[in-house]
Amino acid sequence: MALNPKKHEMPTQSPEVRARNFSEVALGYTAEVAIEEAKRCLNCKNRPCVEGCPVNIEIPDFIAKMKDGDFEGAYQIITKSSSLPAVCGRVCPQETQCESKCTLGIKFEPVGIGRLERFAADWHNANSHEAPVKPQPNGHKVAVVGSGPSGLTCAGDLAKKGYAVTVYEALHTAGGVLVYGIPEFRLPKAIVAKEVQTLKALGVDVEPNVIIGKTLTVDELFEMGFEAVFIGSGAGLPNFMNIPGEALKGVYSANEFLTRSNLMKAYLDDPKTPIMKGGKVAVVGGGNVAMDAARTALRLGAEKVYIIYRRSMEELPARREEVEHAQEEGIDFRLLCNPVEILGYQNPDDPRDPKNGFVTGIRAIRMELGEPDASGRRRPVEIPGSEFTLDVDAVVMAIGTSPNPLIKNTTEGLEVNRRGGIVVTEDGLTSRKNVYAGGDAVTGAATVISAMGAGKVAAKAIDKALSK
Repeated sequence: MALNPKKHEMPTQSPEVRARNFSEVALGYTAEVAIEEAKRCLNCKNRPCVEGCPVNIEIPDFIAKMKDGDFEGAYQIITKSSSLPAVCGRVCPQETQCESKCTLGIKFEPVGIGRLERFAADWHNANSHEAPVKPQPNGHKVAVVGSGPSGLTCAGDLAKKGYAVTVYEALHTAGGVLVYGIPEFRLPKAIVAKEVQTLKALGVDVEPNVIIGKTLTVDELFEMGFEAVFIGSGAGLPNFMNIPGEALKGVYSANEFLTRSNLMKAYLDDPKTPIMKGGKVAVVGGGNVAMDAARTALRLGAEKVYIIYRRSMEELPARREEVEHAQEEGIDFRLLCNPVEILGYQNPDDPRDPKNGFVTGIRAIRMELGEPDASGRRRPVEIPGSEFTLDVDAVVMAIGTSPNPLIKNTTEGLEVNRRGGIVVTEDGLTSRKNVYAGGDAVTGAATVISAMGAGKVAAKAIDKALSK
């Protein structure tokens, strides 16, 4: 049978339907399509795809199982390396990682590795009802700060080796950015809850509503008998542009906007938390978070949503799939533009007017690309006299985040860099003995899978240190 040069399409909700609901956009492969896609794998001897995976999943091995229709066998191979397969199959940028290394991709489209991983995980969750076997305790205790992808990965890897692991989460629900940052239509929260439940079945204890640095300190964790601490507290400090008008009502950080919607269910008809619904919304930024915020605003009832980004489409850092979905849904991309001021309503005749201080528009200037900057991308340069105004009712700033400063400010001897990231060695060890860190708390905002990779590295190092 001739080899199919293209990966099998992922079925999705139609744009006109999905733009007004929070159900998952991508619908997943059928078993028949998954088997056919698996057959496209060449089973290379040098396995370049494994090298491209930050957690080193044995990709050809799990795909070989899928060729034979052994979906549970495929899942078991994946979970030897990944604690969050259903998550990774949905949100990892496979196109720049494992799939970018696929030998088939040299001549044709690469194998749909992420789509196959998602299918295997979903099949297991729907068809397997056996709890994972809880390992024998090894007598060691480890604390994990933060229940995002790095923390959950570190906890899962250590639990499989018999460690008593307690995960401390500041919010009321475990999952970190997976629950407060990534919208339901990209990553259903039931999927995250299922992954967390699997870790709990392995013996991981999750303690919500505990803020390390406030409720407890890192030093107090050691006093409680923990022999090592892993810090995976993420990058929850939003960045702003420091332009006039950012203090107006109706200006959100993407963190706040998405947390209110995703975690606090502001999309419900009778929400317990306020959020802007309807009107016109401008989202500043070009990454995955900006796409998430723009598409969320649309689903909350916005009549018009703009993406304002200072570079061109070629430099847009968001995943191509997310950009294409946003365009299909009608998001208006205003590229090579940069905000210079957020405009607001003021009624000098009546300072008690409740509309005082609300966003009414955004003033931006057009840009052109000049010489490359330190990142290697061409630097955007303002075009004099090209300013214009957009009438909007809300502005969401999605221009990045910095590591949460709370732990570094409350932990003596913890070295950080100028960006606020915790300084670590190659194995995740900080400047404090038996304190490890990884994920966005170290690097700043990055991908889910890179955070998971850091959690794996630290777990391996912790095990080596404590099992001597």
